[in-house]
Amino acid sequence: MTTTEIKPNDRTATPARLNFAKAAPKVFRAVIGLDAAAREGLDPTLVELVQIRSSHLNHCAYCLHMHTTDARKAGESEERLHMVAVWREAPHFFTEREQAALALTDAVTRVADAGVPDAVYARAAAHFAEEELAQLLALILTINTWNRIALATAKRAGTDER
Repeated sequence: MTTTEIKPNDRTATPARLNFAKAAPKVFRAVIGLDAAAREGLDPTLVELVQIRSSHLNHCAYCLHMHTTDARKAGESEERLHMVAVWREAPHFFTEREQAALALTDAVTRVADAGVPDAVYARAAAHFAEEELAQLLALILTINTWNRIALATAKRAGTDER
């Protein structure tokens, strides 16, 4: 493994890090399987909104770039994409169901801050049947896993190889 010297305030130089998919292929395939299973039965627009929100909260530029690109390809508007980061201040851009999913995403992603408050869970449970709610939770857990993999391995935004 090689590294590059990092100079103060130089965001372009990054030490070389492992390729997670090659170094842990069974784990990588398992996360891909979890991701695919988590999406089943959920509205693709909702999936992207949740993944974008979690990526915002985790400061994962790699995943944020990937999921905003995917959302655009799926027909999501630029206006709504810009509002995901401030969804609480602009709730009229999102349905009640989407707001409930985004609130749950916030709570689960920041679980160390305050847990998952009963009111947030109840709001989500009011908009999602039990199976859907389980899928939504799995999706939130999965994107948080992807965010952590991308951040730990210093993946660069715009280099998605799919």
